[in-house]
Amino acid sequence: MAEFNNQIPQDPDIEDPDDIAVTLELDDGTVLECGILSIFTVNGQDYIALLPFNEKEQLNTDAPAMLYRYYEDDDENGSVEYIESDEEYALVEKAYFDVLKEEGL
Repeated sequence: MAEFNNQIPQDPDIEDPDDIAVTLELDDGTVLECGILSIFTVNGQDYIALLPFNEKEQLNTDAPAMLYRYYEDDDENGSVEYIESDEEYALVEKAYFDVLKEEGL
């Protein structure tokens, strides 16, 4: 299970989520830079789909999307949280695949 030290930077000049990098620090000390694929809502909770960057600083399309709970504070600073239950993860994963279908991906 991973613990994260992750704040999603808020920049008023950034309108496209693809332009925002998210830094995840895993409990083993590994640091992953990721891009945002989608932010979506399931049963009133926001979730985020992330994809790590490769060594060329491009989204690693060979890697699976990583799904997390997504929160924003009163100042609209975002953070993510690990999804611990298998049932919740399965529900979120299905919703994410539905989002992909809707977007024609």
